[in-house]
Amino acid sequence: MQQLPDPHRQPQFYASVPLKRLIAWIIDSIVILLIALIVVTLTLFVGFFIWPILYLVVGFAYRVVTIANGSATLGMRFAGIELRDAYGARLDLGGALAHTTGYTISLAIPLLQVISVVMMLTGARGQGLTDAFLGTVALNRRAAI
Repeated sequence: MQQLPDPHRQPQFYASVPLKRLIAWIIDSIVILLIALIVVTLTLFVGFFIWPILYLVVGFAYRVVTIANGSATLGMRFAGIELRDAYGARLDLGGALAHTTGYTISLAIPLLQVISVVMMLTGARGQGLTDAFLGTVALNRRAAI
């Protein structure tokens, strides 16, 4: 059974991961916005009446599907990072669903999001609140196990 790399003995796995997560988040937010705008157009602009719900559903589906199919969103792939579970394995559909649910809850409660960002910036593994709860971690893809 694989385990996560030790951040002190193998720091290359965690180098610049918080910055890369920010870059990935920006890219993913743009992709989600574009997809949501396409959905609004396909609904003949009726989607604008439920924009917050539509954006939330599109973002949730995007994150679950992309993480389940490669353990990384498109933004994470561009930034060169991927999510791994506590044993070093890629996330499957259940892991992607759990991670996205935790992420969504953190976004809904700003204090949790602040705590998550502080944890990413100060922890040896750069884990956010959802990562710490699930035992997941974002690793540099080049160094991925």
